[in-house]
Amino acid sequence: MSERRRFVRIEFHARTELSQGAFIWPVKLLDLSLKGLLIEKPEPWLGNPEEPFMADIHLSNEVHVQMEVRLAHDDHGHLGFVCEHIDLDSIAHLRRLVELNLADHDELERELAALIQI
Repeated sequence: MSERRRFVRIEFHARTELSQGAFIWPVKLLDLSLKGLLIEKPEPWLGNPEEPFMADIHLSNEVHVQMEVRLAHDDHGHLGFVCEHIDLDSIAHLRRLVELNLADHDELERELAALIQI
């Protein structure tokens, strides 16, 4: 039996774009975690679930979290994505965001340790 690690999801709203090839969709970010994000499904949706996507989350004019993601689920108008790759600057910004939204520092450390093991 494999254990599935659940990461704390943070309800967060920021200007976000999802792209794949020549397609770019401005999307509504619903929540994010150290391992992925949930968005409202854009219309029209022409994304290929077999290919990777790039997510660009604008925390400010100068600060972005960029990650390569793959579609994990498409349910009831929401798309859930799992992070496949994230650069060091982006993970540092995301870690700080999670840290500010988690009251429990030990939980953040557990999540970072689980992320490294994946």
